[in-house]
Amino acid sequence: MEFRYLGNSGLKISEITYGNWLTHGSQIENDVATTCVHAALDAGITTFDTADVYANTVAEQVLGDALAGQRRESLEIFTKVYFPTGPKGPNDTGLSRKHIMESINGSLSRLGTDYVDLYQAHRFDHETPLEETMQAFADVVRSGKALYIGVSEWTADQLRAGHALAKELGISLISNQPQYNMLWRVIEPEVIPASEELGISQIVWSPIAQGVLTGKYLPGEAAPEGSRASDKEAGKFIERYMNKEILTAVQKLKPIAEDHGLNLAQLAVAWVLQNPNVASALVGASRPEQIASNVAAAGVTLDDAAMHSIDSVLGDLAQQDPSLTKSPESRLV
Repeated sequence: MEFRYLGNSGLKISEITYGNWLTHGSQIENDVATTCVHAALDAGITTFDTADVYANTVAEQVLGDALAGQRRESLEIFTKVYFPTGPKGPNDTGLSRKHIMESINGSLSRLGTDYVDLYQAHRFDHETPLEETMQAFADVVRSGKALYIGVSEWTADQLRAGHALAKELGISLISNQPQYNMLWRVIEPEVIPASEELGISQIVWSPIAQGVLTGKYLPGEAAPEGSRASDKEAGKFIERYMNKEILTAVQKLKPIAEDHGLNLAQLAVAWVLQNPNVASALVGASRPEQIASNVAAAGVTLDDAAMHSIDSVLGDLAQQDPSLTKSPESRLV
């Protein structure tokens, strides 16, 4: 396993982060989830990412139980706040001071830890003054309940505003967690340049495009039974990729992967890690053997010829519109 600094901080995280969105507490049984977490540890992964909204808080509990007994100082545990939790009352969502202060306590209890290494704003809250949000985060850090602050899917302007307030308050805003892969490159025009300017790293989710970049979905054929695309809830995140043109192009990436001794999923993870502003790629797993496969992408260097070949194969299929980085206009549920 290779490690990279997160933003301009002294914190190092593993190039592969284990995430439990759509798996723990929902798609797989708890004992399988625990086996996957232990497989991640055995593979050298030290960084684990979750959120209070995943399975309506259950995913945090499952991750906490799976990590019980591990040396806390050897792990980096991340969680997030914004989306509705609990009974979904008017204050059970957003980035108000009330919701942040109550949510961090709930997350720590479920995770079984006194602090998280990174506490992230899961989206930008258009209904709460940014000053209120950042002051609450600063108080969370000063109380010792979080070491660093991050965000997810914030625009370049939002990153600049949040970073400026964090600096005034004496806390470190060091990361952004956006969707990023060969087919979804919307952070490249604006978010990445702003992040490089500010000393913010990306922890990217969906590096294999919800499984599309594994090559398991074939053009003109039904999605394999039990796959993410066949799941009613998870499938809505993958719809944008499930067309003949994209699925055909993905199959054409196989020779590039094979030239580097990789499978398609490994090529996809290695591709996002070529971006120097990316600190880590988030991967999940429903089976422990998937962990070892994903970890094989850590430390891989794709030469310029390979990167150009990937661009040639995908062409205009890769989405690069920066306006697609956005948060809900309303936090109401």
